[in-house]
Amino acid sequence: MERIKQISLTTLFLLLSTLFILPGGQVHGENTGSSMKNRHANHLLNEKSPYLQQHVYNPVNWYPWGDEALALARKEDKPIFLSIGYSTCHWCHVMAHESFEDQEIADFLNAHFISIKVDREERPGIDQIYMAATRAMTGSGGWPMSLFLFPDTKPFYAGTYFPPRAAYGRPGFMEILQAIHTAWRTDRATLSLTADQVTSQIQKKSQTGSEVIDVAWLEKGFHQIEESYEPKYGGFGQSPKFPRPVVMDFLLRYYKSSGVADARDMSLFTLERMAAGGMYDHIGGGFHRYSVDGQWRIPHFEKMLYDQSQLVSQYLSAYQLTGNPYFKQVAVETLDYVLRDMQDVNGGFYSAEDADSENPYNPEEHSEGAYYLWTEEEIDSELTKEEASIAKPYYGVQRDGNALHDLQNEFTGRNIFYQQYDLTEVARIAGVSEEQALILLQTAKKKLLIKRKTRTAPHLDDKIITAWNGLMISALARAAVILDEDRYLSAANKATDFLLTNLLQDGKLQRRFRDGEAKYAAGLDDHSFLIQGLLDLYSASHDLSRLQQAMELTEKQLVEFTDEEGGFYDTPESADLLARLKEAYDGAEPSGNSVAALNFLRLAALTNNQEWAAIAKKSISSFATTLAKYPPAMPLMLSAMDFQMDKPKQIVIVGTRGDAETEALLREVHSRYLPNSILMLADGAENQRFLEKELPFLKTVTKVDGKASAYVCENFTCKMPVNTAGELALLLDGNMRQ
Repeated sequence: MERIKQISLTTLFLLLSTLFILPGGQVHGENTGSSMKNRHANHLLNEKSPYLQQHVYNPVNWYPWGDEALALARKEDKPIFLSIGYSTCHWCHVMAHESFEDQEIADFLNAHFISIKVDREERPGIDQIYMAATRAMTGSGGWPMSLFLFPDTKPFYAGTYFPPRAAYGRPGFMEILQAIHTAWRTDRATLSLTADQVTSQIQKKSQTGSEVIDVAWLEKGFHQIEESYEPKYGGFGQSPKFPRPVVMDFLLRYYKSSGVADARDMSLFTLERMAAGGMYDHIGGGFHRYSVDGQWRIPHFEKMLYDQSQLVSQYLSAYQLTGNPYFKQVAVETLDYVLRDMQDVNGGFYSAEDADSENPYNPEEHSEGAYYLWTEEEIDSELTKEEASIAKPYYGVQRDGNALHDLQNEFTGRNIFYQQYDLTEVARIAGVSEEQALILLQTAKKKLLIKRKTRTAPHLDDKIITAWNGLMISALARAAVILDEDRYLSAANKATDFLLTNLLQDGKLQRRFRDGEAKYAAGLDDHSFLIQGLLDLYSASHDLSRLQQAMELTEKQLVEFTDEEGGFYDTPESADLLARLKEAYDGAEPSGNSVAALNFLRLAALTNNQEWAAIAKKSISSFATTLAKYPPAMPLMLSAMDFQMDKPKQIVIVGTRGDAETEALLREVHSRYLPNSILMLADGAENQRFLEKELPFLKTVTKVDGKASAYVCENFTCKMPVNTAGELALLLDGNMRQ
């Protein structure tokens, strides 16, 4: 997106000088902190969002986004101050405490602005538009996002975190508010010009859809990712390092299609180093949001549901590809964490856990990561001498703390667990066998987890987001069959039933559920991620109802989101949004379009629906501008390309669900990484009859010698069937590309 030059601070402050003169070198005003004494609720009182609830008793007269606030801005002819964030955002907490709890700042906002709070996780369509505006005006973005809008919602000034008052030569939030108020009264035409330019830029079509899909984009994408690879510690780019599971997905698929071993090795090494670092919670399982350093050692301690689900899926793929039990262990421990701490009693999964928490060594202090940190003294007091002799070197514990960098002195004397040595080396250091070392380490982990649970846990954002639950259903469904664990399948089904019962209302999917309320029209990501979950659940259980639900939801997606030029809009039509955008980036969360393209390809292979195959191809083509220029922006769309350009592959198991022979053949398939293949069960019952309507070749597959049998097919033409796991293994290894 072209950078738009917003009205400069210099211009604003020239306008500001006509109103008052700032005292030279002095910070204007002090934080009174009086808001928490008054405890007067604002217009967020009845909102369900945990983020909005955090701001109910600010002295700022906040409104939720909606007709009331927008109408009031028009009526009173006031600019809108729009603040966007989420409940587990560290810098959102900081700005809330410094500015939104400050009575002087609140009084000025209340007098001259209409202030609106938005939870970006509830309203991603709003967040997407104003993130585009912020990037267009400033060149970057982040949360909290702070924007100033006309009453018609066009933005004219944007930023992220602002300190409360001027300091160190930088303007503060109070000074910016005063400058904007002055500009609003004296030079609104300049603000209007900026708003029109930004809005025009946002509303421009970002994709052309005119280019033919080019296989060279796959190779170009791989090489550009390879150029950013950091070989010493894994990952892509320098610090901070983000996990970005979509990159690993593409690399593993690219390896399978091309045979380029470097693609596999980069992904596997990155997965190994991430799990060994402090970004992984070695005591409780699960991953923190990202690493602030280049060694995966010091995390930003927030935990997001969408990270857990996507990373579990990648560790499962790595386990299929290598058989390395370490990848299995990480997947299991992460799932254990999610099922223990992130699942609602009714089946849905919560959104996130905060980075900040009460310091167990000083309850008056609230700081990032406090829940997860340990002093050596406490470790020694909780563990036996033998257990400590293993745990401390294994996790890199030091007397004075082990943080690589500690600019704010948050980690002094405390330790962030990471894997300093492997078990063999730790056993050698302690003078015990490797088996004894493993037992001692496992016992130590259990004791420390029990101890940690006595601490005050970080804030839990317990809203249930449809899209993120769809990703978790996928991870659980895959884990159920790859790890042969029925409890994961049960959890996936329970979550799915919860969503379809509570978030599908009058045929319309909703985005968020909390405290008995489903609200906000679901976006493309909610539809496509849930459809993916249903397809993975069908592949795991061969329950026909899951395939039918995926197909029904796909039809709804086509009606609500289709862009006639190809692909899908990210939001349904809405009168209160400036634009309907199409995200051309697979980031921490994949774009809805990338997942949708893969869904249509899978559905086409299952049903032989060529119209859906054409939709997938057109969707990929609609992002040709991005894929041709910089394909690593959309690695999951590259994965869809890889699938689309491959010959359709089907693996058909003929047998009865639950039968020992059938299950043995299914396990043989699930033990392998076969990303571009479709698994079908010809069970002689309703499932097979449904598939036969569109796939007539299924009428010809039968048991061999009365035993469960397997057919490996390419483009609906099958090799001779086999009926033992060993024979199927040879057939799969010989037929599927390595």
